Amino acid sequence: MFIRFLKLIRFSHTLFALPFAVLSAAMAWRLNVEENGGYIPRIVDIAGILLCMVFARSAAMGFNRWADQKIDAANPRTANRHIPAGMLTSKSVLVFTAACSLGFIASTLLFLPNLIPVCFSLPVLLFLFGYSFTKRWTVSAHFWLGTALMLAPLAAWVVIRPVLFPIPLPPVLLGLAVLFWTAGFDLIYACQDAETDAKQKLFSIPGKFGIPAAFRISALCHCVSTLFFAAVFWIYPPFSWIFGSAVLLVALILFAEHWFSAPRKGELPDINRINIAFFQMNVAVSVGLLLAGVIDVVI
Repeated sequence: MFIRFLKLIRFSHTLFALPFAVLSAAMAWRLNVEENGGYIPRIVDIAGILLCMVFARSAAMGFNRWADQKIDAANPRTANRHIPAGMLTSKSVLVFTAACSLGFIASTLLFLPNLIPVCFSLPVLLFLFGYSFTKRWTVSAHFWLGTALMLAPLAAWVVIRPVLFPIPLPPVLLGLAVLFWTAGFDLIYACQDAETDAKQKLFSIPGKFGIPAAFRISALCHCVSTLFFAAVFWIYPPFSWIFGSAVLLVALILFAEHWFSAPRKGELPDINRINIAFFQMNVAVSVGLLLAGVIDVVI
């Protein structure tokens, strides 16, 4: 049963947002070291960031599967997901979502006496849940998802440097990079369901405006994202050529993602190519930037 829930929420996809939360925390820690000498982050803060990321994403994905069960059942690609296929009941998924939500809120208590994460835990959770309904009324659903992932580096920074206003530029620029990077790859992923979305009158960009338009907007998003990653490198002094080289590599990976996943002339999108581009290439982006950034701030 536990394995079914892990597959339900695609637990491996935690690797999209989690590295940026850890990277942001490392960047904030480095500034604390420069200001306070031998500053060492609290173990409970590190544990809290990891737990919050896992619980928040698990709750959001569980809620998404529960909210979309009828949409999934009507889509041949998703009809074999756990609720439509009868592998998990709707009630059990809702209980799982509630348990993960409580786990997320409880994990923010590890940050005390820093009250900022505690106070914002419920609004953040509600915002994450809101994504599940966006395709029913707005084409901005892809950017809502990007904003949800943008919260990870912002929140992690505030945990290590507990000042809410003004939040300095490095985590803001990193968050904006994550927003457009996420929206870009979600647009590519959504191309698999363009025809079904149009039939169900859902407001995805591929369903409303077509696959070529979705790929063009995705390419623009990834160009903007790369510029924001480069801006982080430029304005955060501890970063050196190591992180800068990683940003150049990310630009090449995103270019390869579009070249690899784009449908050939007269063909429909290839699901296998899209899935490879969606997961493997984007994990290389997040993990690669994390490794480069951590090496830079430690050295």
